[in-house]
Amino acid sequence: MESKKDIIYKQIGAKIAYYRTIQQMTQDELAERVHMSRSSIGRIERGKYNSGVPISTLLDIAEALGTNLGSLVTFSEEEEKIWRGTDDLRRS
Repeated sequence: MESKKDIIYKQIGAKIAYYRTIQQMTQDELAERVHMSRSSIGRIERGKYNSGVPISTLLDIAEALGTNLGSLVTFSEEEEKIWRGTDDLRRS
């Protein structure tokens, strides 16, 4: 079972991929703008970036995408239900 953190990392990654896609930006272009490798951007978008993404990196990504950090790390009620459910399953 995925941990709450794993789910949140995937949600953040999905938001990054979303904002990148609506800007018609490739992973290579985003990577160049934030001085990272394309494979690192891919891991972030998949929620597989080791033990999490540093805030400084998220700030750089948000700026490159023309958005703010809040848009990447703020979740709707529906999004929160996904990872809140992991707490409920652990209590059972």
